[in-house]
This record gives sequence, C-alpha cells and structure tokens, in this order.
Amino acid sequence: MAKPISPLPPAPAPTSHPAQAGACDTHAHLLAAPEEAPLFDGRTEDTATTYADYLTRYRAHLANLGCTRGVIVHSIFYGTDNTITARAVADMGDGFKGIGLLPDGAQESDFDAFSDWNMKGVRLNYVHGGVLTWDGARAMAPALADRDMHIQMLMNADKHMADLAPDITALPVPVVFDHIGWPDLFRGATDPGFQTLCNAMKDGDAYVKLSGLYRLCDAPYDAVDDIVAALVAANPERCLWGADWPHIMLNGAQMPQAATLWDAFHRVVTDDATRARILVENPATLYGF
Repeated sequence: MAKPISPLPPAPAPTSHPAQAGACDTHAHLLAAPEEAPLFDGRTEDTATTYADYLTRYRAHLANLGCTRGVIVHSIFYGTDNTITARAVADMGDGFKGIGLLPDGAQESDFDAFSDWNMKGVRLNYVHGGVLTWDGARAMAPALADRDMHIQMLMNADKHMADLAPDITALPVPVVFDHIGWPDLFRGATDPGFQTLCNAMKDGDAYVKLSGLYRLCDAPYDAVDDIVAALVAANPERCLWGADWPHIMLNGAQMPQAATLWDAFHRVVTDDATRARILVENPATLYGF
C-alpha cells in the first residue's frame, strides 16, 4: 500500500522578531526523494521532493527567521542510514551540527564516524518507537561522553519521566528532550512527570527544546504558554529553541508557519537577555559552535 506523502511546508511568512546574532534553530530535518536515498521500511510517510529542493527551502526558512546556526536531526524516514543528515550538515557548513540515529550495540567506529560528520548526539524515540532503546542509549553514554556528544530523546513527560529520572542523574552526558517534553496539556504544568522534568533541568542534567508546539495545540499556540514559561523558569540555561521544520509526520496536527512558532517563543520569553541565552548561548555551549 502506498504511504501518504509528507506535505511541504508553506513559504516563509514574515516575523516581527528579528533574530539576535548567532541565533540557532536546534531542530530541523532534511529529506530527499526516494530515488536519492533508500527509505526505511518502518516509516509512516514518503518524501515529497528532492534533496536540493529541501536544502533550498531550509535555507529560506533560516534566512526568514535570521538564524545563522542550525542542528539537523536525523529522520526515522531513513532508519539508521545517516547519509542524508551527514550530507546536509556538510553542505550547510560552519555553524551547523547533526543528531544521528544508531541502533543498540553500536560500535566505537560508529561513534568515530559521527564525530567526523559533526554529529553531536544520538536520538531515541519513546513516542513513535525506533531502533534505539533506553538501555541501548545508556550503554552508549560513555562513548558519547568521550566525544562530547549527548542523548536526545522524544518522550511524554507525564508517562516516562518518573522512570527516566534516576538514570538521567547518573548518566555522564546530558539528555536533551524534544518538543517541551510532549506533556499532557490537560494535566498542565503541575503534573508530577512534568515537574520531574523541570527538576532535571534545575539540576543541570537535562535540556529541553521549546519546539513542537503545533503538535500539541493549534496556532497561535498560547495553550502551551504556561508549559513553556515553566520550563524557562526552571532553568533558562537548559532551554533551546527549534522549529521542527519541515513539520513531517503531522498525524492530524495543523501544518504550522515557523514564523508563528517563533513569535510564540517571543511572546513567552520577553527579555532580550533570556532570549539570547536560549537562542544563542545555550546552543553554542551544547553543540560547540
């Protein structure tokens, strides 16, 4: 059976908040046409256009916001074949890093290759599943630490943080949680799992990406303002921002405008110093820009 085509994002819309120098979008995916790169059998969608077209659109997205740095996160579309992500990081050049995907039992040579490709971590996915388990990620942690890499994870704070918290404290690397910890909005910021995430940030063990708002509510995304504000209050030095461009695997969510997501961040984070901390300084520290 043919899989649905992942829709292309809209042309960039203007924003009223120009980026500060060195601002970084820490979460984007680069894709390619099926004939350019083999697709993973376990994917839920197919790609829509060529690698060159995606790269051109990505550059336009960054230019529209004024971001001069970026982190390209490997997509499960390609399984453990990190070729497209590594190519995109190389093509974007200075100011760009990658997050890749490795399976349980990865070898030292795999981590060495990641270093050569300017990868700064490995990602696992508790929401959609994948080829890397939490036990596998924990086993990788010493090798990642040796190379100044980290673990990136998509999970649901209300379901998973209580079990993850002791391991996170003990790991020799930080854990970066995607999409504001994908919380249960009905439980809100007082949910025990979400509070456990905030405590991990306070302790300096975890970063959280202020990304993926559109996956939880509709524009203008003010339904998550309290959640975002709580994360920033917990520890602004452990917050990052990402557009999650080009917004693949919507699963019923509305296709967003990156500019609206950008404006939502600026609506909650109102002072220039904290904005600079999240958009410029924290990415520079974590990714080594």
